[in-house]
Formats: sequence, C-alpha cells, structure tokens
Amino acid sequence: MITPEYCRVMARYNAWQNNAIWQVVDAMAAADLDQDRGAFFGSIRATLNHVLWADQLWMSRFDGGEGPTTSIKDSVNHTATISDWWAARFRTDGRIKSWAAELSALDLVGEMSWFSGAMGRDMIRPVGRCVAHFFNHQTHHRGQIHAMLTAAGQKPDDTDLFIMPED
Repeated sequence: MITPEYCRVMARYNAWQNNAIWQVVDAMAAADLDQDRGAFFGSIRATLNHVLWADQLWMSRFDGGEGPTTSIKDSVNHTATISDWWAARFRTDGRIKSWAAELSALDLVGEMSWFSGAMGRDMIRPVGRCVAHFFNHQTHHRGQIHAMLTAAGQKPDDTDLFIMPED
C-alpha cells in the first residue's frame, strides 16, 4: 500500500506545512486563534491541538513511545498557548521524521492492534492502512486550518506537495 520512502516524504511534508502554519499563527492574537470558525473542532487553535494530539497518539502506537494521556474530547486543549503548541509540534515533527527515517518495508506490513477510545473498542487493522490514515488525517485537518486562516484574512503558504523544497 505504502512504502518507507512515501512515509519519509510525508513526514517532511508534515513538518514543512506545520512550520508554514507557525509563521502565520505566531503573529495572530489569541482571540483570533480561539474564535469559533465553524470547523469540526471549532477554532484554529483547537484544530491545531487536535492534530498534534492525534499525531502523538499514533506515534505512540507506531514507535512505542509516550502518547497523550487525555481523551479525544480533550484534544482541543492539548496545549495552553500557541507557543506551547509550537514547542510540542516541533518536537513531534522531529519524532515523526526520525521514525520514518528508520522504517523498512517490513515495518509497514502485518496488522497492529490497540484500544480506540474514540471507537470504544479494541481495533485490529493493517499497519500500512494505519500509517496512511496518520498522514491523511494531518493533511485533512491542516486543510481546515488553511481555510480558517484564509477566512481570517491571513495568507498561509501554498500546500502543494510538488512545491515542497528538497532537503
């Protein structure tokens, strides 16, 4: 379904896009970041927090490291300020890139199991599908964030994968 190289590219894309978002939100007032804009998680900050929380949760499943201790319901308050969000986001993006750098093709086959708090039950799914979901989830919610930033009069950078700078 996916390859280690796909994961490495998507890990770089994730970090690149999060950095671009940081460049915009760092200059915004907290009230503007917390304003309900009608998205699934309401505000820009709440959506940023949810994505960070989910990335940390999925990484704990993939690499066996630490994950968040709060529920999906509380994910919108995962960090208290946008500066706290960026510090955690930067560390998490590094974790994702390090994990992806070490992947082999065998790491992406087979099944994984976990208890899903969102579903309220044990889950068993193909690893490759879970990793694809992980990257798709980031992109999905960043699209919502991009739309909210644009509606708020901000000018976030382009999100097209083909224009991502090469390392």
